[in-house]
This record gives sequence, structure tokens and C-alpha cells, in this order.
Amino acid sequence: MFRVALGQSKMKTRPVAALLHLIVYVGFIIINIEVIEILIDGLFGTHRVLSPLGGLYDFLISSFEVLALMVLVACVIFLIRRNILRLARFHKPEMKGWPSKDANIILITEILLMSAFLSMNATDALLYQAGADHYHWLGTYPVSQFLQPIFAGMGEAGWHFMERFTWWFHIVGILAFLNYLVISKHFHIILAFPNTYYSKLDPHGELNNMESVTEQVKLMMDPNADPYAMPADDTPPERFGAKDVMDLNWVQLMNAYSCTECGRCTAECPANLTGKKLSPRKIMMDVRDRLEIVGENVRKNGSFEDDGKSLLDGHISREELWACTTCNACAEACPVNIDPVSIIMDMRRYLVMEESAAPTELNLMMTNVENNGAPWQFAQADRLNWKDEN
Repeated sequence: MFRVALGQSKMKTRPVAALLHLIVYVGFIIINIEVIEILIDGLFGTHRVLSPLGGLYDFLISSFEVLALMVLVACVIFLIRRNILRLARFHKPEMKGWPSKDANIILITEILLMSAFLSMNATDALLYQAGADHYHWLGTYPVSQFLQPIFAGMGEAGWHFMERFTWWFHIVGILAFLNYLVISKHFHIILAFPNTYYSKLDPHGELNNMESVTEQVKLMMDPNADPYAMPADDTPPERFGAKDVMDLNWVQLMNAYSCTECGRCTAECPANLTGKKLSPRKIMMDVRDRLEIVGENVRKNGSFEDDGKSLLDGHISREELWACTTCNACAEACPVNIDPVSIIMDMRRYLVMEESAAPTELNLMMTNVENNGAPWQFAQADRLNWKDEN
């Protein structure tokens, strides 16, 4: 968790994006220390209550300003990459509409918050220099000092208005953003840590077996067992595999809410790269969308009422599911260890075990394994005939 979520170790595969994201990430954490002072000042009517820290306070404010500028520049670059350079992974079919707007809203909000912070410092310094009452500290402002000429002609009344306006804009903007955060893709800044903590540690290619099926196979392979016996505590599952979000486990659902829609998974997916319909990012977005619909259904009715829809076919098509090669490139690429393949495999299990709806090629292979002990269409007695060809 510390290596992947906190250390962002999987971001380094794209160095430019990794550096920009690190700047925004560090800035988000460190600059918010300054929010503590703003809240104290707002509650008790003080002004820069931490200024008695002297040199340390001066260092902190200087650091905050430099970081604010870096965050602002990083967000502008992110906007350019998305909207002007139009990087391909940000413009896949699933990113049309709200997902694209959501990303832009977040970036623009961060730019405005950083601009308000720097403007607040610039007008605060001008008020101190003018001898205004209540403005009693002037530290080092390495960035906002260059904004002071912009406000120089406004006079003391204008400076006071701008200082108060940007002060309120900054704190109200942060509190409003915290409410928006939980309904946007930016929720990943909270869920990234538990998501990586509970992520799969086994090799990506190692597929889990359904316990109920495994027990039945063991029973059939035991020559001393009664093939018709059923263990007393063996309760058959309501459904083999997954048809809807209720059939997925809670980690898979948390995966969906941890997705930041960066598209690294889709950009690495060989099926998507060769023109197949599958997009691992869309799989996670579809799970989240369906879960929102189910949640609204429960809130409205007190419990889930069948709406005649499901994740399968209603959101994710069978074509998408069977396009997956289970190479796990998506899971390897994800910066927060999301595992789309586990969802795809559970939905495939439903198709095979509940509907017998596997593609013809797969059904042929399984029939050959059952009859011949191998995926090829010839008898076991002929398996070694290849040696006679030499």
C-alpha cells in the first residue's frame, strides 16, 4: 500500500504524467496544511494566527506558494493534454459526455483554488505595506509578489475586498470540492489506499476456483466417496459466476469506485489495441454506473426491486467479455491495482455455467478436453502419432 498508493510506484511508466501527478498530489496534501490556519482565523477572528512561528512560518508560506504555482502549471498542462493535444486514451467512446466534463471540472477547480490562494497572499502583503489595521505579518512571498502589480491600482479598499473575497473563495471552494469529490472520479484519492491494501497479491495469471465447484470435483474424483452424497453444510450458491453487481464481491465493487478513468488499462489492452470492443476502463465504469442504479433502486424501495436489467447485457456486452485474453496487462498497468479481469472472469463463468453460452470454439475445446483429455480433436490413442512422422 505504501509503495503503490503513497509512493505511486506504478506511475513511473509514463514519466511526464507521473511528475505532473506527483506535483498535484504533494501540493494537495501540503498546501492544505495552510487551510488549518484559515479555519482558525475564520473561527476566532484572527489573522495569520500561526505567524508567531517566525522563520518557520516564512518557510512554510514560501513552500506553499511555490507548490501552488507548480500545481497550477501542472493542471494547465493536464488540460492541454486532454483538450488540445487530445491524447487518445482520454477520448475513447466511454469518455464522452460526463467523464470528460468531470475531469475538466476537477482541473479547473484546482487552478482556481491555487489562483485564489496566491491572490490572497498578494493583496494581504499590499495591505500590510499600506499599514492597514489587522494585517500585521509580512513574510516572504516568492510567487505572489509578482502578482502585486496587478492589484497595485485598486487602493486599500480594493485590496481589502480582494483579500477577503479570495480568502472566502479558497476555503469555501475547498469545502465544496470535498463534497464534490465523493461523486466524481477524484474519489480515488481516498479509496486508493484501501484498494491497494486489499488488492490481489497472487500472480495476476492465477485464477481462483469457486469453492462449491471444487468440492464437487473432489467428491467425483474420490473413488471411496458416494457420488450422490451432499455434505451437510454444503449450500449451493444462488448463482454461479456474476450476472449483476450483487454477484460481485466488495473488493471488486471498491475497485470500480477507485478507478480514476486514466485509461492506462485500456491503452495497454491488446484486445482494445487490435480494434476489439473491450475496454477495461469501461468495464469498471459500467460496474460503477450499474451500482449507482441499484443504489438508487434500494433508496427508493427500501430493498432492491427487480428492474428487469442487469450488468450483463444492460451495460457490458458478451462481445466485450469474450474479447478479453486474460493477459492481465490492465491489472499490471493500473496505478492503484484495480483488477478488471476478475470481474470479466466471473461474468464469463455465469455465461458458461448458467447459460451454457460459451463461443463455439470454446465449447469445442471443452468437449475435446472432456472426451479426449486434450483440447485437440483426436483420440488419446493417437496422441503420440507425431513421433512416427519423423
